Amino acid sequence: MHDRRPLRCDARTRAWRGVAFAFAGLCGATATLLLASTMLSSQTGVWGVVCVALIFATTLWLAWGAAQSVVGLWPGRRTEARTDLPAPTAPTVVLVPICNEDPTAAAARIAAMESSCRMAGVTVDFAILSDTRDPEGQAAEQAAFATLLEQREGRLCVFYRVRSSNHGRKAGNIEDFVRRSGGAYDLAVILDADSLMEGVTIGHLISRMQANPEIGLLQTLPKIIGANSFFGRAMQFAASFYSPVFARGLQRLQGSTGPFWGHNAIVRMRALAQSCGLPELSGPPPFGGTVLSHDYVEAALLARGGWRVEMDPTIEGSFEEGPDNLVAYARRDRRWCQGNLQHLRLLTAPGLAPWSRFVFLQGIAAYLVSILWAAFLIASVVAMVAAPAPDYFPESYQLFPVFPDQGTRELIALAIGIGGLLLLPKLAILLSAGISGRTSWFGGTPRAALSVLSETLLSSLIAPLMLMYQSRAVVEVFAGRDGGWPVNLRGEGRLSLRDGWQAGAWISTVGVLALGTVTWIAPALIWWLLPVTLPMIAAPFLISWTSRPASRGLFTVLDDHTPFPVVQAYRHALGGSVATDGTEGAPGEPTLV
Repeated sequence: MHDRRPLRCDARTRAWRGVAFAFAGLCGATATLLLASTMLSSQTGVWGVVCVALIFATTLWLAWGAAQSVVGLWPGRRTEARTDLPAPTAPTVVLVPICNEDPTAAAARIAAMESSCRMAGVTVDFAILSDTRDPEGQAAEQAAFATLLEQREGRLCVFYRVRSSNHGRKAGNIEDFVRRSGGAYDLAVILDADSLMEGVTIGHLISRMQANPEIGLLQTLPKIIGANSFFGRAMQFAASFYSPVFARGLQRLQGSTGPFWGHNAIVRMRALAQSCGLPELSGPPPFGGTVLSHDYVEAALLARGGWRVEMDPTIEGSFEEGPDNLVAYARRDRRWCQGNLQHLRLLTAPGLAPWSRFVFLQGIAAYLVSILWAAFLIASVVAMVAAPAPDYFPESYQLFPVFPDQGTRELIALAIGIGGLLLLPKLAILLSAGISGRTSWFGGTPRAALSVLSETLLSSLIAPLMLMYQSRAVVEVFAGRDGGWPVNLRGEGRLSLRDGWQAGAWISTVGVLALGTVTWIAPALIWWLLPVTLPMIAAPFLISWTSRPASRGLFTVLDDHTPFPVVQAYRHALGGSVATDGTEGAPGEPTLV
């Protein structure tokens, strides 16, 4: 047992949180006052009150996201220099949980990381933890990993095991390793099946953990690589261009009660063993059973145990792959939705840090807000229909009509404000990147600006589709439908128009019905709803079109022209043998900036 006490946030963290809460509160209050004045003049009654309440909640959520960029735009301190850190000597294992993955690709990634670690002088073991149940799949894994498992002179140790039961999914897979073999290691780097990490980065993480024994977990900010489609490359660009700023804001707000995203992080084995046992939740899924969004829970349990949970977005050399089409993204998002809504049961768990509870609340709100936006659109239409017809002659014997104030200016100001919360953070990041010279990594300032514009337009087009997917997911969860843990179909790529129709026909139907209904009962609102209903009607086309390959001149990222050595080694190994010798690499060594 241990006598660690929960950590308290420092004054700097409290100050950043105060700035973020004040900004979000001010934006929410302003939007509420603008809409309240309009609804009051229109005499919309109870429906106007509903609209005002919904606009406060939804704008508050948008403003909270923008607040992270406001906090993150302030320049940060450089990460600790490698020369100030001890040499990485703590016994460390790199855990790679897999389940029904492409074994050839997994073997190529591990071979590339093993080679990179040897070149960096970092000694670690690699443990491939398989949850694959299919005997043919297990045989394919054993064949793909055979070369890696040979303990040849000079090679780092690679182990492979298959569990007899996949109870607990990924968290249970790692827990099984901790219980059986965790005592042999001080630290563990936890990856996903599609993760990559430079050897020098792994060494840096080990050194950071050695230098500060209070840290229980250190999370990196992985960059997305390998995207080919328009949708995938837009996500890849956004992750590389915007995420460092938002992540720096998140880092400042979370302090020592930071995030864990389930992969591309290093954890202290003792802290994990002491704090992070996850029980099965009582009752059936979707709210009972296995904890799906286990990473948030594990971060909260580490903080409860008195361990620092930190995130450093300045650490380079950490990578993952992303979905290449909207259907794959929505499928993964469905699991996240169910996992986050499970946290409703954990909000009152004993001993958690207040910020951990707030993180749970954020994750829940991230999905409920889709329902709130949909409810706001419906309530707005009903409020306008239910409002009494204007009386142009309220006084007897009145010679001239009195035109009521319809609040048009307030509504325009509200629309501009909401649009600004979505657009201004991106423009501010673009301006900051141009001033600092960071746009050179993205093809120069003009090309980066074009990519920002294109990504913003794409986000605007697919936002109504995601609103529908997320709203359906929330309804399914509260209706008791278990979404399970869908199989990862990495690299499923391009979708035909028929595929798009199968995935988005229901969204098109809802869009046509919504537009037709508004045209019939409140034609004056058509122009306000077209930005939402038109993308919904075009859903099958958008799903198919965004899955097509994108021009390499758009959404340029650093990996396009200067890939990291481990990424090059992985691609080389994937195209040939998995037994890389470390001679392939990109110009220059990755730096920790």
